Amino acid sequence: MSGVWGAALRRELTLIWRAPADMVQPLFFFVVVVSLFPLGLSPKPALLALVAPGAIWVAALLAVMLSLDGLFRRDQESGALDQMLTSPVVSVVPVAAKLLAHWLLTGLPLALMAPLLGYMMQLPVAVLDTLMISVLLGTPTLTVVGAIGAALTVGLNRGGILLAVLVLPLYIPVLVFGAGVVRTAQDGLPTDGLLAVLGAILALALSLGPVAVALGLRISAGD
Repeated sequence: MSGVWGAALRRELTLIWRAPADMVQPLFFFVVVVSLFPLGLSPKPALLALVAPGAIWVAALLAVMLSLDGLFRRDQESGALDQMLTSPVVSVVPVAAKLLAHWLLTGLPLALMAPLLGYMMQLPVAVLDTLMISVLLGTPTLTVVGAIGAALTVGLNRGGILLAVLVLPLYIPVLVFGAGVVRTAQDGLPTDGLLAVLGAILALALSLGPVAVALGLRISAGD
């Protein structure tokens, strides 16, 4: 099973690496959206620092969702998805490898870029580490939850709108606690509790999410 996991992970990393647009597009979207807030609101540092947690987290949420619409579509068009679902190995293993590879090349860069954007949005330097940790904990959950919606809509021609309708309500807890922990750090209050909640949500998503994604793919395939 470990050999299958390693082979599936290498395959997914290679496929994503060969399509650099799939990696750059979410990160570019993230940077552009956050950069528009100082232009559209005000360059005043106090106002930017006030809206920064929500702005950065909403931009990260939308960037993750933008990257998920074609998560399984290329595999479906090439026939690799049917092969994965009919293989003797449990389909959860390649699904989990695909989700990890997708997050490493799309979600992780968002977390690494978040402190720089937070600094641009006038967040205190002492808060930037909390911002990065919250995005590190939140983006994998967004990826897994969004992948469930992507699996259910993979067979639809215009599944992007339906994907947004399905996953946006499920993203609300991550958005609330992710932005909330940054605001709490801004106020100088302890953030361990909120970070623990984000970690618990992530643990729940990692334990149940790949199974739900595999079931969603089977439903879409009509199995």
